Amino acid sequence: MLMAALPQLLQYLSSEMGRVFIAHTTAQLFSATLRFAGLRRFEDPNFHDRLRLAQNSLSTGQEIVTGSLGVVSAMITLAGMVGSLLMISPVLTGIVLATGAPALVAQLRLSRRRAAMMWDIGPAERRQMFYGDLLATVAAAKEIRLFNSGRFLRSRMMTELRTSNAARRRMDIKELSVEGLLTLLGAVVAGGGLTWAVIAAGSGVLSVGDVSLLIAAMAAVQASLNGLISGIAALHQDLLMFGHYVAVTSAEPDLPIAAEPVPLPRLEHGIQLTNVWFRYSEDHPWILRGLNLFIPAAAAVAVVGLNGAGKSTLVKLLCRFYDPQHGSITWDGVDIRDVHPDDLRHRITGVFQDYMTYDMSAADNISIGFVPAREDESRIRAAAHEAGIHDKLSALPRGYDTLLTRTFFGEEDKDDPETGVVLSGGQWQRTALARAMFRGHRDLVILDEPSAGLDPEAEADLHARTRRRRHGVASLLISHRLNTVRDADLIVVLEHGAIGESGTHDALMAARGHYARLFTLQATGYREPEQTAAR
Repeated sequence: MLMAALPQLLQYLSSEMGRVFIAHTTAQLFSATLRFAGLRRFEDPNFHDRLRLAQNSLSTGQEIVTGSLGVVSAMITLAGMVGSLLMISPVLTGIVLATGAPALVAQLRLSRRRAAMMWDIGPAERRQMFYGDLLATVAAAKEIRLFNSGRFLRSRMMTELRTSNAARRRMDIKELSVEGLLTLLGAVVAGGGLTWAVIAAGSGVLSVGDVSLLIAAMAAVQASLNGLISGIAALHQDLLMFGHYVAVTSAEPDLPIAAEPVPLPRLEHGIQLTNVWFRYSEDHPWILRGLNLFIPAAAAVAVVGLNGAGKSTLVKLLCRFYDPQHGSITWDGVDIRDVHPDDLRHRITGVFQDYMTYDMSAADNISIGFVPAREDESRIRAAAHEAGIHDKLSALPRGYDTLLTRTFFGEEDKDDPETGVVLSGGQWQRTALARAMFRGHRDLVILDEPSAGLDPEAEADLHARTRRRRHGVASLLISHRLNTVRDADLIVVLEHGAIGESGTHDALMAARGHYARLFTLQATGYREPEQTAAR
């Protein structure tokens, strides 16, 4: 009975080992991605290709172990078969084994070419997945149907699929031709051996029994040798593919971190940017060009400018998602490159222009702003109150436990397809603000277009709330709506990566420069034609 159950037990243990191994490698892989403190790798297409291949190879580690054991087993089997053939004809044994050398070289070359092919088609496969996701996601469904662009996107997806399939087909044909030649070589050797055996039997050197044994032994040796070579080639390819996993998990940090980070003091004086030059790579133009800016510890500094002026890039540098190529950013005199990024970001809160909308519950969408306090329900509600979104969230079917998506079901909601709720753009923006406020008091508040999706009444309410939040702390405001920044202590106009002009609203209006022109242009849109003509 035990012997009968042994195969099933071994199958279970193998499956369990696979689950444990994949869980471990998955944890290691995404722990490695968290070690990248900056954004450079996440904005690098090559990294995304490598990360995708690393994810695809998560189970390869177990296959490497299994393959290694298989190779050892094949070697033992081959040794036994070789012993039988060696007793009959040492010369023929040597010839059969010698055919394994070109076969092994050819198979190893094929495995390298297949691994290279997988890397080469990575961009096409990622684009294929991108178009497929667009066709299946609710976020793109409205535009696709309004613009009737579904067939176009499907065509793009199929083009990428055909591109990757063509590369795979060429690889398969190459493998087929090589396998055919190797099979032909094996057949020639087997035929030659059989011919020699027949001649030897006719001359009395071998008996009929010896001939039968030779044929069986030669077939067994060839089969064992082919199995060994195939196992080695498969193991080689698994190792090559697993190399992408190793490359990601062993990659150096994308931001240099000081060996002995300097403690970051509470902001008392301000943040100074001195002669800051930045571009995303040597192939890109300079975004910031010798920027000099001081953000006082208890003042609101607004940064305005046309698209591409460098406003969002400035935010990335202040959060140290990137380091400038030239110049420095100091926090009360301490260069932020000497501070651990986690310590710096612990002192910052804010709302990004491209804020996240998490397919999670309302509570999770707020509390993810400060995970250590995520169980503090009163703090979650207080942040929502402060952002003006509490009434909406508390009125949801499950209150703050309601999923803000219709992509997933909660465990208790599987029988209720209407359980998920999708917020409006303005409601999401307030939720993002609540997430920032949930972090509590921080030394620097960054608000990058915090009211872009709001109506005028909601925008006025939101800015009144954020004004209270940023009182007494350093704050950086970025907006294209100049009426929302007119109360800032300092307004900076970025032009071509440098400060074109700066001052208070009244001073800039009196200067009649770029800011005054933009402000007047926007204000004109709110006046009646008669009022504009009268001016």
